[in-house]
Amino acid sequence: MKPEICEYCEGVVEAAVIRVPFHYRKETIYIDHVPVRMCRRCGEIYYEAAVYKRLEKIAANRQAIKKLITFPLADYALAEAPGT
Repeated sequence: MKPEICEYCEGVVEAAVIRVPFHYRKETIYIDHVPVRMCRRCGEIYYEAAVYKRLEKIAANRQAIKKLITFPLADYALAEAPGT
């Protein structure tokens, strides 16, 4: 079977299961264990149509999500430049 090639960088695309940031109605939610196809070179993510539709349903019902995570967020403009 011929490997799938990335349309952006021509790297090899392969199946993976990852956490994805999903943008929906000006909000972003993170969804774990999403089956995708991902480029090994540039990281571009490709979704099957059925997977994308399911992600949209999850995002539309985001008020039912019970688990919240937090993470550190830096401001690029306020960060010191390396070596200063």
